[in-house]
Amino acid sequence: MTGEHEPATGADDGGLYAARAAILELTALRGPQASICPSEAARRLEPVNWRAHMAQVRAAARELARTGRIAILRAGAPVALDDVRGAVRLRIAQDSAPGGV
Repeated sequence: MTGEHEPATGADDGGLYAARAAILELTALRGPQASICPSEAARRLEPVNWRAHMAQVRAAARELARTGRIAILRAGAPVALDDVRGAVRLRIAQDSAPGGV
């Protein structure tokens, strides 16, 4: 059985479950004062052929940002989902951090 924020995995999820899990794990480890590069999550999924996972990581990041679990940053500031392009970083949402920091 899955939790409220953890959809069931299936062959048709396109790797989004694993990408979401990697993003949430890495951003939680980094904490609310720091961020990760999306490529770090892709490398967590597959260290050698990580570029093949960037589309899933980008899609998962948008979904997590849409639900308020992470923030997508450019130049250190949150960016609206409609404006996400180019180099970005990912940070756990302040209220999603362990201890509610």
